[in-house]
Amino acid sequence: MTEQQAVWSINETTSIKSYTLVNFRTIPQIQQMSEEAQFEMEVVGNVLPFKTNNYVVEQLIDWNNIPNDPMYVLTFPQKGMLIPEHYDKMASTLRSGADKKEIARVANDIRLQLNPHPAGQMELNVPQLKDGTKLYGMQHKYDETCLFFPSQSQTCHAYCTFCFRWPQFVGMDEMKFAMREGEQLVQYLKEHPEISDVLFTGGDPMIMKASMFSVYTDALLDAKLPNLKTIRIGTKAVSYWPYKFLTDSDADETLKNFEKIVKSGIHLAIMAHFNHLVELSTDPIKEAIKRIRNTGAQI
Repeated sequence: MTEQQAVWSINETTSIKSYTLVNFRTIPQIQQMSEEAQFEMEVVGNVLPFKTNNYVVEQLIDWNNIPNDPMYVLTFPQKGMLIPEHYDKMASTLRSGADKKEIARVANDIRLQLNPHPAGQMELNVPQLKDGTKLYGMQHKYDETCLFFPSQSQTCHAYCTFCFRWPQFVGMDEMKFAMREGEQLVQYLKEHPEISDVLFTGGDPMIMKASMFSVYTDALLDAKLPNLKTIRIGTKAVSYWPYKFLTDSDADETLKNFEKIVKSGIHLAIMAHFNHLVELSTDPIKEAIKRIRNTGAQI
């Protein structure tokens, strides 16, 4: 642990605290907002997924610039995310004192009108093995790239308000892409030598403990697939929770796993999603980037 990391451990809260629909009103800055503004978040948050955390709240959002702060807009529900008809329907349901079952029914009715999987992805984009086994946790849209959705990565450290994969997070299991069988991923790659890249996605693969994520990557490395050249990890953790690579209990193990992949001769690309310059401005993010790049992985 570097001297700077030691200072963080003492002076910063490096244990993640998530804020969702259940507890977002406990955030001191939210309590300073009008009841109407808080209710708008509740309305939208009952339809579309809402989750943020203490790092985003304390270090990325300028609470003196609400409601226009870009990181606030990026992570807190906005009334305009729903068309008036859908907003009014959920607002009326909440105001009527409906029970959880009725709220969920109304929410699902609205969600099904939002084109949860455009272009027929659930029907037309599910690959299968030669024996006919369908792989609902994978997508093979492009010849050289296979997307893999580990079932343990079906959440994120915080949700973006623009997220088009919201069906993964709202409890509609029939709408999820997810699988836990790394062996089937290996078998599919053996059957498709045109694939050179595997992209781990979700949700966020970096929500998983390093020991769990390495089960998948070790399966790929042990298979010694001649066609596999690149492993990509699509993650927002670098921005939304850099402590994953700094002070989390599995931070060092995560980085050692990165090193192992690189030393095997496979190119490791961390597909870090950054939406605004402020996400690159904090000391934790700068140190996290250094640690990741020191493994040989590229961001």
